[in-house]
Amino acid sequence: MVRPYTVTRGRTRPSDRYAIDLMSRVTALDTDAAGSGVDHAGAALLELVRRGPRPVAELAADADLPLTVVRVLLGDLAEAGLVRIDPPRRAPAGGAAADPGVLREIVDRLREI
Repeated sequence: MVRPYTVTRGRTRPSDRYAIDLMSRVTALDTDAAGSGVDHAGAALLELVRRGPRPVAELAADADLPLTVVRVLLGDLAEAGLVRIDPPRRAPAGGAAADPGVLREIVDRLREI
């Protein structure tokens, strides 16, 4: 087992250039330099991102790595130009997601399960 601080070389946060939220969407970019200079953990994470755009929380779960480690690695991949990190999409205020009737129906359906 490799310790998380070893994977990130002792770093606990990504570069200040990137605000990486749990629901930030990560997309792989097509580049010719894909993978050059990327360590094993970064390459494994990049492979997960290449399967399709995904939220950071999902990547952390699939990679079986702590969220802080994934954030640092994604920051490295973004600085290398291998991924794009988009802020999470927010539901418009007053939209269907804020309708109490819809929320009650969701709760009722979950209780049926």
